Amino acid sequence: MKRREWRGVLLVLVGLCAALSASAQQSANEQAVWKLEADYWKFVKGFDREGFRGLFHPNFVGWPSSSAQPARNDSATDWMTELKEKGIRLQWYSIEPAASQATENIVMTHYWVTSFWSDKDGKGDPPETIRITHTWIKTPTGWQILGGVAAPTASGK
Repeated sequence: MKRREWRGVLLVLVGLCAALSASAQQSANEQAVWKLEADYWKFVKGFDREGFRGLFHPNFVGWPSSSAQPARNDSATDWMTELKEKGIRLQWYSIEPAASQATENIVMTHYWVTSFWSDKDGKGDPPETIRITHTWIKTPTGWQILGGVAAPTASGK
């Protein structure tokens, strides 16, 4: 296995351990939403735009790290389409929960995700870690992302 692949496996294991220890202190709503955060990244890795889009509330507005302006629901998958057209794929990722809070029908999540993206030849930039915040709302059809922001990490994380 290549060094990058081993690093990816190690980061996934660390993230899972952190998630398991944190889950003992989380409400049922928080646990449900953290499962959906994991689904979010599975959809990204598999370029499952329909599954990904299904996570978003019709009134979603968020600020992706790749955008100069906030984005709405209708453009939630644009970045995935652009990457796929360029032949760039998510090779691996690791989620590290930082905090979550449930209040009535709202859950906020804060976490770091480290990811490695590459072209079809396996070449890409070094893995990158970003911070993500999502605000989830419970609707009659289930939990959906109402808002979010992603940003590069500050030094030290």
